[in-house]
Amino acid sequence: MFEFFKRLFKRTPPPPIPTRPLTPESIATAQLGTAPLSFRTVGASALQVAHAQSVGRVRDHNEDSLLTITCSFEGVNRIPSFGLYIVADGMGGHNMGEKASAVAARSIAREIVKNVYFSLLNESDDDEDRPPLQEIMVNALAGANQSVVKAIGEGGTTGTVALFFNDQLVIGHVGDSRAYIIASSGLEQLTRDHSLVRRLQELGQITEAEAATHPQRNVLYRAIGQGDGLEVDAQTLQLSPGMKVLLCSDGLWGLVGDNQMLDIINSSATLQIACDRLVEAANRAGGPDNITAILIEYNL
Repeated sequence: MFEFFKRLFKRTPPPPIPTRPLTPESIATAQLGTAPLSFRTVGASALQVAHAQSVGRVRDHNEDSLLTITCSFEGVNRIPSFGLYIVADGMGGHNMGEKASAVAARSIAREIVKNVYFSLLNESDDDEDRPPLQEIMVNALAGANQSVVKAIGEGGTTGTVALFFNDQLVIGHVGDSRAYIIASSGLEQLTRDHSLVRRLQELGQITEAEAATHPQRNVLYRAIGQGDGLEVDAQTLQLSPGMKVLLCSDGLWGLVGDNQMLDIINSSATLQIACDRLVEAANRAGGPDNITAILIEYNL
C-alpha cells in the first residue's frame, strides 16, 4: 500500500449617512484629520475577514491561491449574510501548481455564488428549489476537479472551502490544507488531511512524531485534478457569535503548532494583525513552503 500511495501526487453596506450637513470647511477639516466627522452606522456585516500570504523563504514562486467573498444586503427583504472563502495549494512542476490552484478556486467560487447568492438576488426564486448547501459544496469541488483536469492536464491542488450562510458554516475539503474553528474551548481542526503520512498514522503504522519528519509527508492520496471520481469531505456546523474560523495551507500549520496559532489569534488586536503574525511565525520557522491564512469572525 505504501508504494501505491507513494506513486500518487507529490507536491513539489451602503455609504454612511452624516449626522450633519457637509460644508467646505468641515470637509477640509476632516481631510486634515483634526476634527473627524460623526456618522451614524447604517449596518454592519455579520462577517469580518482578514487574510495574509507569503511565498515563504525558500520557494521562488507562489502556488497557493486564496479567494474571499463577503456579501451584505440591508433593506427591504434583507438577504442573509453570505461569505465564501477558499484556500488552494497547488502542486506540480513547470508552474502547473499555481495554475491548478487558480483554476480550482475560480471554479468553486463560480458554482457556489451562482447556486447560492445569485438565487437570493432573484426575487422570484424559492429557497425550497435550491439544493442543500452541502450538496452545492460537494458539486462545486467535484466541478473544480473536472476544470483542473481539462485546463491543466498535469498538476493538482488542494481545496479547502468555508461557506457562511446566515448562521450556518459549510466546509468542503480535499487535500491537506486545513480549516480550524476557534471557540471559547480553543482551537479545533475541522478537516482531515488526505496525506500518506496521516493515513499511516491513522492506521497506527507511524507515530505523530514520525509523521512530522516523514520523507513522504507531502504525498497526497486525494487532490483536485487527479482524475474522475473525486471524493469530497463536507460538513455543516451551527455558528455562534464570536466564533472564528481559520483556513490555511500546510505552509502555516506545518511550521506553527496549534497552541502557537491559538496564542497568536487570541493575543492579536485585529484579525489582520493575527493573519500577519501567523505568516511571520511560519517564516521565522524557516518558511520552506508558500504560506496562506484566512481568518473569519462571525457575529450577529
